[in-house]
Amino acid sequence: MEARTRTGFLESVRCAVYGIVLLLKTQRNARIHAAATVAVVGFGAYLPLSAGQWNWLVLAIALVWIAEALNTAIEVLSDALVQGPDPAVGRAKDAAAGGVLVAAGHAVVVGVLVFGPHLVRLAT
Repeated sequence: MEARTRTGFLESVRCAVYGIVLLLKTQRNARIHAAATVAVVGFGAYLPLSAGQWNWLVLAIALVWIAEALNTAIEVLSDALVQGPDPAVGRAKDAAAGGVLVAAGHAVVVGVLVFGPHLVRLAT
């Protein structure tokens, strides 16, 4: 997509949706996050979750997706601006990837806290 100066709301939404589609088409980890999102929502729909539990799950899902999108943006911009290996770019990419790891770890903890008691109950 080419650079724009001003766009309307619908055009902005179209560009954002295009970005999500591009993320899913080009990033293996985004597809893994999508599968995990579907699994969490499906499992959550099966269980009697409270509104508070849903809030935590949605927050965790959103955090992972935001981190993945920002990580991808940093990687794409870095690769476009710097040709070949660069230590500073490598550190920026590592930091962005670390952000995804922290978000995913947070999501796992939330998942255990929300789903754990339900799984224990189902197992007994």
